[in-house]
Amino acid sequence: MTRLSTAEPGAGAVTTPRRAAPAVALGLGIVAVAVLFAIDRLAPTLFSASLPTRAQDGMTLAISVLIESLPFVVLGVALSIVVQVWVPPGVIERWMPRRAWARRAVLSLLGMLVPVCECGNVPFARGLLIRGFSVPETLTFLIAAPIVNPIVILTTHQAFGWDGGILVARLLGGYAIANLIGWLYSRHPDPDGLLTDRFRATCDLVVNEPGGRGRRSLTQFIIELRAVMPALIIGSALAGAVQVLIPRDTLLAIGSNPVLSIAAMTALAMTVAICSNVDAFFALSFASTFSPGSLVVFLLVGPLIDIKMLALMRTTFTTRALAGIVTIVLLSAFAIGIGVNLLA
Repeated sequence: MTRLSTAEPGAGAVTTPRRAAPAVALGLGIVAVAVLFAIDRLAPTLFSASLPTRAQDGMTLAISVLIESLPFVVLGVALSIVVQVWVPPGVIERWMPRRAWARRAVLSLLGMLVPVCECGNVPFARGLLIRGFSVPETLTFLIAAPIVNPIVILTTHQAFGWDGGILVARLLGGYAIANLIGWLYSRHPDPDGLLTDRFRATCDLVVNEPGGRGRRSLTQFIIELRAVMPALIIGSALAGAVQVLIPRDTLLAIGSNPVLSIAAMTALAMTVAICSNVDAFFALSFASTFSPGSLVVFLLVGPLIDIKMLALMRTTFTTRALAGIVTIVLLSAFAIGIGVNLLA
C-alpha cells in the first residue's frame, strides 16, 4: 500500500484554508451573538437567565470544552508522530490481516491500545493516512476508537454497570457502526477523493520532508497543531454557543417519549461535546428521565459526530464525506436506540 500523496499541490491548496479559518471563526461568532440578541428580543421568556448571563455561560462552556480536549489533541499528535516517523515501515502492516474486512476489524480495535479520546484520534488517524493506510481503514479506526477503548469501557461500567444493557449496546453499537462505515466507504469508487486538498498537500510535504527524525518530528508536530487547533477552537466555540441557544428544559420535557427522547438526546449529544472518557457520568444524570435507548444513542452519537469532532474531522475529510458519515451514524444509532428500548 502506497503513501498518500499529491503531485504538485498548488500553493492555494495550503494557504487558502489558513486565511479562511479566522474569517470563519469570526463569522460564526457574529452569527452566534446575533442569534442571542434575536432570541432575547423576540422571545424574552424562553430563557430564565438574562442575555449577559447566557453569554458568560456560553464562553465558560466553550473554554471548558477547549481545556478538556487540548491534552488529548496534543497526545494524539505525539502518537501520530511516533507512528509516522519513529515506527519503521512495515512494522504495523506486518501484523495486519491481508483481507480488507479483517484489516478493518482489527483497526477498529486499535483504540484499546490508543485511548486518547476522540479529539486525539483525529491527528492519530491523519498519521495512519500519511503512513499509507486506506481511507476506509482509517475511518474504521477513527469511528470505533472513541468508544472501543479501555477508559470508556471502565467509565461507562462505573456509571451504569450492566443495567439496561447500556454498556454492551454502546460497545457493540460503536464497533458495528465503525465497521459499517468502513465497509460502505470501501465500496466508494475514489476513496482518496474523500480527503481535502489541504490534507493532500500536507501529505506531500510530510512525505518529502528532509532531515533526520528529530527535525521531521518537530516539523510534523507544528503542521498537525496548525491544522487541528483552529478547528478545535471553532468547534469548542460552537459547542458553547449552541448550549446557550437551546433551552435545556425543552429537551427534558420530551424525555419520557421513547422516540422523541432519542431525538432529544441526539441533539444534546451533538451540541454538548463532552469527552467520551467522561460522558457516561453526564448521561447518568438523565437516567431517571430518559429511556435507556436514548441514553445509548447519546453515548454513541456524541463521541462520533458532535460539533467539535466534526470540526476536527473537517481538517481531513470533505464536507460530502462528513455528511455521509453523519447520516450513517444517526440512522444506525437511532435503530440501536429503538432496539434497546424494545428489549429494556
